[in-house]
Amino acid sequence: MQADIKRSILAEKNPLVRQPTTCLQSTVLALLQACEHGRNAKDNEVKMSENQDSDRVVVRGLRDVAVAETKISYVDPDGALYYLGYSIDDLVEWVCYEEIAYLLLHGRLPSKNELDSFRKRLISEMNLPCAIIKGIKCAPLNSHPMEVLRTEVSHLGMYDPDHGDNSEKAYRERAVRLVAKVPVIVATHHRLRTNQKLVAPNEGYGFAENFLYMFRGVSADMEEKEAIDRFMTLHADHGFNASTFAARVTASTNSGMYSAVTSAVGTLKGPLHGGASEKVMLMLDNINTEEEVEEYIQGMLDDQKKIMGFGHRVYKTEDPRTKHLRMIAENLCHRAKSISLYNLCRKIENVVHEKKKNLPQRRLLRSSSFEHSRSL
Repeated sequence: MQADIKRSILAEKNPLVRQPTTCLQSTVLALLQACEHGRNAKDNEVKMSENQDSDRVVVRGLRDVAVAETKISYVDPDGALYYLGYSIDDLVEWVCYEEIAYLLLHGRLPSKNELDSFRKRLISEMNLPCAIIKGIKCAPLNSHPMEVLRTEVSHLGMYDPDHGDNSEKAYRERAVRLVAKVPVIVATHHRLRTNQKLVAPNEGYGFAENFLYMFRGVSADMEEKEAIDRFMTLHADHGFNASTFAARVTASTNSGMYSAVTSAVGTLKGPLHGGASEKVMLMLDNINTEEEVEEYIQGMLDDQKKIMGFGHRVYKTEDPRTKHLRMIAENLCHRAKSISLYNLCRKIENVVHEKKKNLPQRRLLRSSSFEHSRSL
């Protein structure tokens, strides 16, 4: 179905998208506004007396503290997620990842012609300067992939063709280049450390499909293409999380987009943020059979260890992305004849919920999808 028809249908299903958007329209504008905030910071300083200073309240983790306004995405504590007013449940069914990227960058879904042009632009940017490839190749073999990604995102800033141009247009161009090149850094690092030849993008493939192709070196079938596209859609944005906040803090100093994204990647690496997914994968590696689950989980509880993949600081109910990831994981595990992995995840879900009443986050099922990919 054409993009403009899908946009019309989605608008009817989501009244919010017909309202004028007066807050931040996109990731780029969010960074621009943060930079403007940094320039005007001195005008907004408030001098506090010693008595006022003694009354300050420190809020750990900034819980329930509003630091900015945005309509880029909304995380509903009651179990819903919206991008620019569109429900994630509708977006994952109706649109492709390129449309999601366009939506977040421009504040609206693209027309058919705009989508085609944007897709071509993304594919054309799925390459890296030779110096970046050399930097990845020279990284120590024991380097963590997130360390390599963080370093090379910063390295990319040295090769920005719009260096020194701080116009909105230049920032949008940087955003497109970063969206296109970050997956290529991941794929390049994987290929080089496994002694495989680098793979160039295929102009006939979509963006998410190309990432999988450049990572594995083989073309994806229809089910795999749909899985990676949905996966990237579900993780495109998630409100003011820790890495987003880190990016905004850096951007507010006018340090630039590459610096801001580097800060975000460094924050994402942390085991209490994006790194939690790695902990889940390690847990799956440590449990061999379903029969071992209860003893393993009880042991962690007895030792007062945190069980990664459960609970959420915002959602009061199940993460709205989990049901979609559960379907992806089940389908992929069935295909690879590794349904035991999926069953293991479900067993862990049930045991933890029974003992702690915690609902699973997306990380548990997302990790089973990663495990599937590692087995291919």
